[in-house]
Amino acid sequence: MAGAFSANSLYNELHAESISAANRTVDHLSALDVAKDEDYWSVIQQAYTTSPNLINLNNGGVSPAPRVVQEALERYNKLANEGPSYFMWEILDQGREPLREKLAELAGCDKEEVVFNRNATESLNTIIFGLELKAGDEVIGCKLDYPNHMNAWKQRALRDGIHYNQLSFNFPIENDDEIVAAYEKAITPKTKVIHVTHVINWVGQIMPVRKIADMAHRHGLEVVCDGAHSFALLDFKIPDLHCDYFATSLHKFLSAPIGSGMMWIKKEKITKIWPLLGNGDPRSSNIRKFETLGTRSFPIEQGIGEAVNFQLGIGNKRKEERVRYLKNYWAERVTAHQKVKLWTSLKPEYSCAICGVSIEGLSPKEIERALFLRYKIHTVAIEYENVKCVRVTPHVYTRLPELDKFARAITEIATAGK
Repeated sequence: MAGAFSANSLYNELHAESISAANRTVDHLSALDVAKDEDYWSVIQQAYTTSPNLINLNNGGVSPAPRVVQEALERYNKLANEGPSYFMWEILDQGREPLREKLAELAGCDKEEVVFNRNATESLNTIIFGLELKAGDEVIGCKLDYPNHMNAWKQRALRDGIHYNQLSFNFPIENDDEIVAAYEKAITPKTKVIHVTHVINWVGQIMPVRKIADMAHRHGLEVVCDGAHSFALLDFKIPDLHCDYFATSLHKFLSAPIGSGMMWIKKEKITKIWPLLGNGDPRSSNIRKFETLGTRSFPIEQGIGEAVNFQLGIGNKRKEERVRYLKNYWAERVTAHQKVKLWTSLKPEYSCAICGVSIEGLSPKEIERALFLRYKIHTVAIEYENVKCVRVTPHVYTRLPELDKFARAITEIATAGK
């Protein structure tokens, strides 16, 4: 069987030649310059099969997979169904270790620190419920972290008597020191863990994870990082964040099959984390103790490999700069209208793909509905805590005429006032 990392991979069959040729035309350019090269990105756009009847600007929720990932998923699913217990356990299961190695390479970490699962929620629940905390221990988080993860900490508080302290921020904030100081001020002698979201999913604020982690470690604390909206978008290596635990959903910016995720635990921390699902040796230092899941979708796992190939074909830095360029492209066009407000910084160190926008006199739901019904543009309305906006998230397949239409739509809706 031709695996994702063989010479006969689907990526090599479908995209390698065209993407390599496109890369050769821009290899002399910086990533910032490539971000504006529409000829280059037209090659990438052609690899996707998105509907021409809908402009999808909610890629922060889940991203479509390029054709190569879809075909891999179909190929492996057909193979599995030819004889499930044989082809799943004897054939597809053997592809997990090469995939672990390649994904670790993309993440810049040791393959013995990487686990596959379904999403960031599953990963973070494993970490949150696996940490040894007792009644009275304190955890610091933020009210704008992702709800599933906040609920996991709240359940630990209810069940185990820990104290969960949530900070509040008014984003955008263009000052790392202000954010770090807020976390440091909340530390008490009973604090054990800081939970930080790398990219705030509501408004796209990039948090200074490394600075928070370094500060936390000076106080003897551990750091859990939610990287659902940063991995395969921002150009970084997980160990460079200096966190102790990291989780992401691969079906967001990696464009892997829907229902795929990754957990990273620093090697020396593996032993201390209890698996969420029972394992014969729960105190093992082997990262695979977290993969005792029984029967799961082997085709989805192997489809991740082709998504990794596609990502490496483009390059992390080029991808980051392109998606940031797309976000700024539309955002800069709507700010001239006096009724339009952005909830996200446009400075590169504080945001990339996600940007929140609101219109005076209209609720987020009214804006979302108008965008869809009048212009067939899909976004998501955010009304949570102190955030009231429409979240807009382009991806590499998004075309400039689509963003022109979106910017025009926002201006027209703001002018009409309804």
